[in-house]
Parts: sequence; structure tokens; C-alpha cells
Amino acid sequence: MSLAKAVVTGTVYRTPEKRFTQNNVAVSAFVMNIGEREETLIRVISKRNALDEIVSSLNRGERVLVEGRLQIATVKTDDGAERKIYEIDANTIEKMGEASASNSDFGTEEIVKFESDDISNELINEDEIPF
Repeated sequence: MSLAKAVVTGTVYRTPEKRFTQNNVAVSAFVMNIGEREETLIRVISKRNALDEIVSSLNRGERVLVEGRLQIATVKTDDGAERKIYEIDANTIEKMGEASASNSDFGTEEIVKFESDDISNELINEDEIPF
């Protein structure tokens, strides 16, 4: 279920992985902790080629800002209990605490092209997510 647009900040909890769906769509994902006192984990998913460079450069413990669509999935664990998984389908990912030299590469035309080139307006089925 897609809830709304969200902007969150946090630290990278698990380093990014890149995998491919059965339809050969590249999906990069990492887990971030948005909690300050206790762990509140959110899986960040990116199906956009424009974000590959920033996602692959992330390391555990780095602060990031993520903007995208908040999704909640309910899954059953092996013992039969239901568990909610929070995910953000990322439109934008930025490292925090650095000079934004890497972001100056994006001109207005590229951002507009990036938004209009969005091939992921539909949610990827939970079966399609490879991790």
C-alpha cells in the first residue's frame, strides 16, 4: 500500500545491494535507521538508474536524506505473526553533511527528464523484490 510522499533523514544501517527482478529491472536497496533513541528501520528502494551512483557510494553510518513514496507491506513471519515492513520508493537520495558538489551535476533539464522518465509508477509486487 502506498501512503504518501515522504522526506526522511537518517543513517545508513545496511549498505546498499543491487539486484535484478525476473523482468530484468535493476533494484538498488539499503536499510536506513530514522530513529534517534531507538532503531526505526526503513528499507529504501531505488529503481531509477539516475540514483545508481549515489546509492553505490553509500556506506554504513552515513547520514542521508531520502524523498519518495512511503509504502507499507504486511508479511507473515515463520511463526505466523504479522509484521509491517516500511519502505520508501526513492525519487531523491542525498548525502548529508557534505558539500553538494555531486548534486550540482543535475541541471533543471535533467531533473525534469528524470521525473518524466519514471518507469516505476506502479508498485513492484512483493514477489518481484529480490531481497
